[in-house]
Amino acid sequence: MLKTIADPADCEVRSVIRFLNAKKVKPAEIHRQLVEIYGENVMTDGMVRKWVRQFNDGRTNVHDEARGRRPSVVNDGLVTKVNEKIRENRRFTKRMLFDGFPQFSKTVLHEIVTNRLNYRKLCSRWVPKMLTDVHETKRSDLAVL
Repeated sequence: MLKTIADPADCEVRSVIRFLNAKKVKPAEIHRQLVEIYGENVMTDGMVRKWVRQFNDGRTNVHDEARGRRPSVVNDGLVTKVNEKIRENRRFTKRMLFDGFPQFSKTVLHEIVTNRLNYRKLCSRWVPKMLTDVHETKRSDLAVL
C-alpha cells in the first residue's frame, strides 16, 4: 500500500505533472497517479490537462505567475492623520471622521481605525484596545455615574 501525501504544495504537484509529461505519460494517467498519491482533492483532471498543455507549449516554470494588485491607499501618513483626528476629540462618530476625510471610502477609514490603530468604541469614547480589564472596569464605573 502506498503512503498518501497530505496537503502538497502546488508547485510540487506541477513538478510531478511536468516530469510525467516529459516521460510521455498521458494526462488521464497523470491525474490517476496524482490522486493515488496525493488524495482525491489534489487537482482536477481538467487542471492536469491544462498544465500538460502549458508544458507542451514551452512553459518551464511550475510556480504561479505574479499577479497585479491594486495599490493600497493606506499609508503611514494617512494613518497618522486619522490618529491625530481621533485624539483631537475622542467622542467623535465615524460619520465625523468620514466627513473629515471625504476622499477616502468608509471601508478604508474603518480599516484604519479598527485594524491599523486598534481602536474600539467603549462608553461612547474611542480608546486603544490595549486597555486591561481593570482599566475597562474603572472606565465603565465612571460612565455609570
